[in-house]
Amino acid sequence: MSIGGERDRSAQPTDIKHRIDMFKKIREQEQAIKEKMSKIKYKLVVLSGKGGVGKSFVTASLAFALASKGKKVGVLDADVHGPSIPKMMGVHGYTLMATPDGQILPATAPLGVKVVSIGLLLPDDHTPVIWRGPIKTSAIRELLAYTAWGELDYLLVDLPPGTGDEQLTVVQLIPNITGAIIVTIPSDVSRIVVLKAISFAKKLNLPIIGIIENMSYFQCPDGSKHYIFGEGVGKRIAEETNVRFLGEIPIDPLISRANDSGEPFFIKYPQSLAAKAFMEIADKIISIVEREASKPN
Repeated sequence: MSIGGERDRSAQPTDIKHRIDMFKKIREQEQAIKEKMSKIKYKLVVLSGKGGVGKSFVTASLAFALASKGKKVGVLDADVHGPSIPKMMGVHGYTLMATPDGQILPATAPLGVKVVSIGLLLPDDHTPVIWRGPIKTSAIRELLAYTAWGELDYLLVDLPPGTGDEQLTVVQLIPNITGAIIVTIPSDVSRIVVLKAISFAKKLNLPIIGIIENMSYFQCPDGSKHYIFGEGVGKRIAEETNVRFLGEIPIDPLISRANDSGEPFFIKYPQSLAAKAFMEIADKIISIVEREASKPN
């Protein structure tokens, strides 16, 4: 209550108790996150400075590529407002279940990839998520704290585009993140926002595994490549910023067809140029992160 412009600074006992209980719950969740993450060897976040670059498709395909190489893989879809991972990974329509003690059981995608997404908690595809920042932060923290991932080799976290609350929440909550993978497309506009994403990662002391350029080129049946949106943009960004360039993903009409139908592209078209590109990139990622992990401290 305000009297004559002065705020009544007295706090009710119930308010204080509520705040204490809230902070206690947050601390318990943070401890649970540490315990869960300690069973996962490598934690990778997938970033993009802007939407529309195919970040979720890259995350899903990398997860399948890693799993095809015998790795135990999980995917956390942290894109609260645009959770497209379930459909791209073939678990669309799955409802997340919980154990009696409140642990979330991930959906199981092809090749045994474990998937958790806000999208699997919504009643249908048309239900919007209208949450303010603190509620989104709380939801992400709860998914991290209560998901029963078990032991994994790789956890890929699909972050929403940009560098806001959700991205910051994930990076601050997950201990010992192995690194970030940054997804871009060959355009000048994308170049600007990718530089922001790189700056974001560096300011948070987040190692950058490398840059992947999606929609790089179209290859005709005769083998000729056509760089429709420009050639070498991702490579130039990598050179300018002293960041590794992991590879190019070609344009393929079958990608959108598979995504729209809810069939994982990598699984349905394993012999496609794009699937083979993801296999090569997965080899690079494995080499980079496992080589770094083997170095003496």
